[in-house]
Amino acid sequence: MSRHPTAIIHPGARLAADVSVGPYSVIGEHVTIGSGTQVGAHCVIEGWTDIGEGCVFSHFVSAGTPPQDLKFAGEESRLVIGNRNTFREFVTLNRATHHGGGVTRIGDHNFLMAYVHVAHDCTVGNHVIMANAATLAGHIEIGDYAVLGGLTGVHQFVRIGAYSMIGGCSAVAQDVPPFVSAVGNRTKLYGLNLVGLKRNGFSEERVTALKKAYRLLFGAHLPLREAIKKVRDELPGQPDVEQLVAFVEASERGISR
Repeated sequence: MSRHPTAIIHPGARLAADVSVGPYSVIGEHVTIGSGTQVGAHCVIEGWTDIGEGCVFSHFVSAGTPPQDLKFAGEESRLVIGNRNTFREFVTLNRATHHGGGVTRIGDHNFLMAYVHVAHDCTVGNHVIMANAATLAGHIEIGDYAVLGGLTGVHQFVRIGAYSMIGGCSAVAQDVPPFVSAVGNRTKLYGLNLVGLKRNGFSEERVTALKKAYRLLFGAHLPLREAIKKVRDELPGQPDVEQLVAFVEASERGISR
């Protein structure tokens, strides 16, 4: 256990015995931190924030700070962080709002590089990588194993699907389906994220099925409802394909095309 004498830890905070806290960091009253987590120098962790085990907070991280929302009136809301996440320098993680569900949630094994911002009411899955200065506005959902390139900005209420890859300096204003690559201002789709799929153990059969579904959905110039029906008719019993189709069907902001 290492807790620097200049750190300020509220008596009400609940820290596991082996949590380390660096110089000049501040831990608030309602914070809970799990075993093995390391808090670097000059961090601020406040509000109703629950942090799991084995996380790393580099210096100058701010977590559990109030949402940047004009409707927020100081009410109790939460930030919930899972296990074994890494937050590099100057990452900012905001609590949620009541009208947005009350919880900003970050899963397990995520890597958020310097200057990343996660706003109120976002949900970040597991094994997500966000490169330097990638920025999420409020109410965004990021699926497992997604990768966001540096300096990418994501609009409120957008969903980014699992195993997708967003190129650097992109502006994402509509949903990005799972398994695809996208880039641009505004983002356009550029095929499947083949490198990411192979790195994550997708078999050739799974990739082939997704390629055919992608061509039907986005390359056949069919009306979307007709394309979805055609995919389901021609590729039944394919869980990856069904995940892709269900994501497209559930879109409220529209799909990047």
